[in-house]
Amino acid sequence: MNLPNKLTCLRMIMIPFFVIFMYLPQKWAGYVALIIFIAASLTDTADGYIARKYNLITDFGKFMDPLADKLLVCSALILFAGNGRIPAFVVVIIISREFIISGFRLIAADNGLVIAASYWGKAKTISQMVMIIVLLLAVPGWRPFEIVLITIATALTVISLLDYLIKNKSVLGNQK
Repeated sequence: MNLPNKLTCLRMIMIPFFVIFMYLPQKWAGYVALIIFIAASLTDTADGYIARKYNLITDFGKFMDPLADKLLVCSALILFAGNGRIPAFVVVIIISREFIISGFRLIAADNGLVIAASYWGKAKTISQMVMIIVLLLAVPGWRPFEIVLITIATALTVISLLDYLIKNKSVLGNQK
């Protein structure tokens, strides 16, 4: 197993610890969850960079890297919805987009196509990560800023979904 794949596995191992620390009532536990989330997010950046730079792209990485990202982000969003920090409908929109795109990618793969991430998809991911980090910081008085970030992340989620579907609509017509 190469280094990028090990980083992806590490990110997946970090998720249960992130969730556990999010549930603990002590204030310090929230900071530990923040550190874990940031570290996990950085492994996402690192594994992609290393895989591309050293041509270490594998089928395992193509499948598991996006899955690890989705699990990390969705875990945080579900926990935030549970404690009222983010509206549940936002979480439903974001998770629905991930399921739709994953399904689309499976159809494409079944037809021998690989669909790369777009600019909008990358912007969506960055906006979600920044939003989650700001929500984890829980700075008093920042609620208006948090709402702006939630709105931006939700808008980019919808835009990236529409962009993806429009650019790849032929995938549905080319099924085996």
